[in-house]
Amino acid sequence: FMSTIETGKNKQLTLIWVLSVVIPVAVAVLLFMPTKLAVSGQWVRNLPHLNAILNSAASVSLMVGLIFIKKKNIAYHRLSMLTAFVLGALFLVSYVIYHASVPSTPFGDTNFDGVASDVEKAAVGGLRLVYLIILLTHILLAIIVVPFVLLALYHAVNKNFEKHKKITRFAYPIWLYVTVSGVLVYILISPYYPPM
Repeated sequence: FMSTIETGKNKQLTLIWVLSVVIPVAVAVLLFMPTKLAVSGQWVRNLPHLNAILNSAASVSLMVGLIFIKKKNIAYHRLSMLTAFVLGALFLVSYVIYHASVPSTPFGDTNFDGVASDVEKAAVGGLRLVYLIILLTHILLAIIVVPFVLLALYHAVNKNFEKHKKITRFAYPIWLYVTVSGVLVYILISPYYPPM
């Protein structure tokens, strides 16, 4: 009986590591493929706004979850963290659909021609560097945090709270940074989305 449980846990851990590789690779392929998917309609262009809402709500859920665990309210902590996890998963699906369907928006592209010219770049000045730093750290840390969030969830579900706590000490601030920086990226890039 114990070997069956261990086999199940090993399969879950293997799935976590597979997902930790497959998700970033799939996202990269969809983002950088030469042609975009034939998904059209106004709803696709509205996805960045939805993504900002999802990231904002995930940030709030993460912060509330921390407050609940500090108050030893396990049930509400669990609910908050599962909510953040589901919001993150919804964000990922929405993000992939948008970026696989719509060309990327260059920061500073005020005439909406899909290119940030030298004049447009000069007009935004140092804010472009700030945007790029936030964007790159957001993307890099989003890739890094995936296996840790999945492992933290795995250990919580399996009631291995010592390992859960060890992982979340590292993963939680990164996950929170990813959700908050996602909102900042949206705020900074949104003036350059083409008019609807």
